[in-house]
Amino acid sequence: MIQALAFYMFAFMTIASAILVISSRNPVHSVLFLILAFFNAAGLFVLLGAEFLAMILVVVYVGAVAVLFMFVVMMLDINFVEMRQGFLQYLPIGGLVGLILASELLTLAGSWIISPDASRVGAAPIPDGVTNTHALGQVLYTDYLYLFEAAGMILLVAMIGAIVLTHRRRTGVRKQVIADQLARHPADTIELRKVDSGRGI
Repeated sequence: MIQALAFYMFAFMTIASAILVISSRNPVHSVLFLILAFFNAAGLFVLLGAEFLAMILVVVYVGAVAVLFMFVVMMLDINFVEMRQGFLQYLPIGGLVGLILASELLTLAGSWIISPDASRVGAAPIPDGVTNTHALGQVLYTDYLYLFEAAGMILLVAMIGAIVLTHRRRTGVRKQVIADQLARHPADTIELRKVDSGRGI
């Protein structure tokens, strides 16, 4: 009973957070709702017995990807008013992509109803006497090692791209130059003037 209530609570919070991610006007708020959705999804993984996936979801997605995205959004000078002006222009393309994703999800969900044994075909059996974390590590670092390394390289490129975007030269933005500050002489910045009594400068 308690497990069922926890499942429905985590599922409801995940769906509500996902809706708030795409409906929030402030991108920082969207990232915060995304972090909340990841935490609730991690709770669902714990209930399913996949504690390793829950840990990866919290450490990697919440601790790295979502926080990195939030800092990029906060540091970049993005005019979100101009971005929203072309919303209706790209609405048909976005709707088409959404329909494709929805059809794929419905096909995946319908395959379990039409053919319940379909999910067992590609599943790797867990050996006896081995925890799911150990079995997942064996499959991940042996059968899918190159794909795992490719995902790590993609994440590394994304991090480097975010750093490059934050350090790009922008007009109208003053950047701190520490060498110029240290080389500055008081004679270049301080000007002494003799002011007559009762008169201003």
